[in-house]
Amino acid sequence: MSLMSGLFVGATGLQTSQNSLHTTAHNLSNIETPGYVRQQTLHADMSYNQISTSPAVSSMQIGLGVEYDIVRQVRDSFLDKSYRRETGRSEFYEVCQETTQEIETLLGEFDGVAFQDSIAGLWTAVQELQKDPSSSVTKGSFVNTAAQFLERAQAVYNGLTDYQDNLNARVKEYVDRINDLGDQIFALNDRIHTEELGEQEANDLRDQRNKALDELSSLANISYSTNADGATEVLVEGVSLVARDRTFHMDIVTDEGTGFYVPVWPQNMNAEVFIRNEEIATAYNTDIGKLKSVILARGDRRANYTDMDYDTYMNGIYTYYDPVTDTDVTQNLIPTSSSIVMKVQAQLDQMVHSLMTEVNNILTGEKSTIDGGNTPTYGADEDLPKELFVRLGTSRYELDGTDYKYVAEDGKPSHANIDKLYTIANMKINPDLLKTPSLLGNEFMTEDKQVDHAKADALADAFTAKFSSISPDLTQKYDYRDYYAALVGQVATEGSVYSSIVEAQQVATHQLSDSRDAIMGVSSNEELTNMIKYQNAYNAASRYITACNDMLERLLDSV
Repeated sequence: MSLMSGLFVGATGLQTSQNSLHTTAHNLSNIETPGYVRQQTLHADMSYNQISTSPAVSSMQIGLGVEYDIVRQVRDSFLDKSYRRETGRSEFYEVCQETTQEIETLLGEFDGVAFQDSIAGLWTAVQELQKDPSSSVTKGSFVNTAAQFLERAQAVYNGLTDYQDNLNARVKEYVDRINDLGDQIFALNDRIHTEELGEQEANDLRDQRNKALDELSSLANISYSTNADGATEVLVEGVSLVARDRTFHMDIVTDEGTGFYVPVWPQNMNAEVFIRNEEIATAYNTDIGKLKSVILARGDRRANYTDMDYDTYMNGIYTYYDPVTDTDVTQNLIPTSSSIVMKVQAQLDQMVHSLMTEVNNILTGEKSTIDGGNTPTYGADEDLPKELFVRLGTSRYELDGTDYKYVAEDGKPSHANIDKLYTIANMKINPDLLKTPSLLGNEFMTEDKQVDHAKADALADAFTAKFSSISPDLTQKYDYRDYYAALVGQVATEGSVYSSIVEAQQVATHQLSDSRDAIMGVSSNEELTNMIKYQNAYNAASRYITACNDMLERLLDSV
């Protein structure tokens, strides 16, 4: 090898060592930068000069030095995908945990007054009424306590609906964020492609793109791949969000009946992003992402006691009669049991509805046709019995020709039409009784003007009778006094389960995060070791060049 080529070999050593020192310094300066991935310098041999092609001996080659081949990111794609999947699952259950904690607060103590107390107060008023049904004091206490009971029931129910609205606002926030991240990834794809076409490393841009993917994975179930151009294409819930040449934004439509936001894909004719009655299971990876969890927790409607039907509760199948088309309409909804808020709304309303209808039926001597009762008629307005709980949308009686006819509840109406339902959202205390409780006296008198203890006894019996379970798939039934306690206990149990899941998920996520950091994180000790190594390599190349230079000078002096 000539001395001139020796100088070239030394120069490549200087340049390569210097560039490696720059990479090491870059790693150390970004040791605290979120999302930064350690960069590693790879060296390669330059081309060789072949000085012998004799078949008798091996080929003789002279190296031309070392070159700075590539600076690569140190990542593990398998760990990345595992971490992102488990992060999304952890976020899903954290929303569930948060929601159950909020509902526990609403059910246990609302504005400092427990709803449980109003149930106990109503039971006490019934017991006092049972002792003396003719007393205006006991009747007044009964009416006022019933008003307080309904007021607190509506306060708890309204608290649940307000929380639904809060969750609904988060749906839009998360959809907007998903679209923003999709735009970021698309823009970074173009910048990375442009820079790497110019033979520049775009590792810092790749860090930004991976950071965006990390955040996106917490919001929804994603899958992604990198094409030949280095562009990352992303699917959200199996539908393209980022393609090579464009982004496809997720959109929202507003449900007219509830005002709830529904995420849709405009490119798929506004198909909904999520399947409403999809089974939620880890085995199917259907429990991933904050957006889905918020939608499930919120539900897709204001639930009432009609949602406790088995098909609706378990499978999300709701069938009602549409008088306009004169046909039965079947809707695929989010199952009541899948939505934390809707389930409690329906269970609470089932208790209040059953109590209200039972009290009204006892006081009026009537029974809903749904329960196989009668549809009596009355000849005059003064003959109409006084119900305690009054529907807002429909009077209990309507004039049919010359007689007043009892207007029964719809068996299962559309959720948009609850006028005929005795539901929390459609009830008030009879204003006539609230103003003059003594009007209730006629309901506790027999035809011969004797005190009717039978109705008061029936009210007491109704409170102690087991009327329903808290779920259609359970067999244990409760009375009104125990039902609410069982409902609160169910929410507390679910909250405990979700807390356990969140803790397990956090452990799994932290382990994966630590494994990723061990590979792609910057270690100051390792980088300082590399710095010493490249400094020594630089010094060695410098001395090599000095030695070659001295030899050249001596040869020139000799000549």
